[in-house]
Amino acid sequence: MRNGVSTAAGLLAGFALDRLFGDPQRGHPVAGFGMLAASLETVTYADRRRAGIVHEVVLVGATVGVGLAVRCGGTLPMALATWTVLGGRSLARTGYAMADRLESGDVAGARALLPALCGRDPEVLDADGLARAALESIAENTSDAAVAPLLWGAVAGVPGLLGYRAVNTLDAMIGYRNERYRRFGWAAARVDDVANLLPARVTGLLTAMVAPAFGGRPSEVVRTWRRDAGRHPSPNAGVVEAATAGALGIRLGGRTEYRHGVEQRPELGDGRAPAVADLRRAVRLSEQVQYAALAAAVILAPLCAILRDRRRVRRGKAGNGRRASAQ
Repeated sequence: MRNGVSTAAGLLAGFALDRLFGDPQRGHPVAGFGMLAASLETVTYADRRRAGIVHEVVLVGATVGVGLAVRCGGTLPMALATWTVLGGRSLARTGYAMADRLESGDVAGARALLPALCGRDPEVLDADGLARAALESIAENTSDAAVAPLLWGAVAGVPGLLGYRAVNTLDAMIGYRNERYRRFGWAAARVDDVANLLPARVTGLLTAMVAPAFGGRPSEVVRTWRRDAGRHPSPNAGVVEAATAGALGIRLGGRTEYRHGVEQRPELGDGRAPAVADLRRAVRLSEQVQYAALAAAVILAPLCAILRDRRRVRRGKAGNGRRASAQ
């Protein structure tokens, strides 16, 4: 139980640091991990799935090992790891900056900012197109940058936090991005899908819970999610984007232009197409979901610690029973 309280306290402190300071501006550990991954790729790369599996296992395994080594430090390592892997404040800050530029008519400035949120081609998008691209990215990254790290931290402590961020970073770097990574990046993409299965659905539920604050209904969020999420090519992004569409009463998806080509995404939701004014609402929705996720993680951490303690006790009794029988 004591470890669970320490974990919860570390999550709270790390979340507070993220709220106050956002991502570290210099020497960010995630950026350092990305540089290490890129260097290792020069050794491990081959146009085969097996090579990508080795790349994934080495990097994620080493990162989890670092987490196991430092977790005994208690609340402080937990707080610093939480701050390191969370990106909720920076996500909201970028979203508000994008909304400010679009609302003031600074389309060129908004285009310059879009690559900080997603990989779409900003030059072919008008103001509403930029708003939709930013809004969909904020919906997806609410899960990836905030909800998922908090849940993994609650369940598995520092190793869970660092391991999840390693998985998510590798997916962003090599997960099915182009022909070079179609096979080498297969493992990174699949592991990320698995790591986000539960967090994405928790994000959908939390979105339903806070929807009334934005004029939505929980039942409509769940209905849109159940009907439309499966149409999306991603098993996780579809959930959070459909839930966001239901909460805000808008329609997401449609023609989506990336630098590598054009995709026709399925439409999610029954409302109107998103406009510039909806972007600010989406950022506020994201922030409310993040706070709800923090509350859930703080409750979950002690419960997970209690379950682990009980499992250890049962194993100890079983071991004593076997030794007694052997004697």
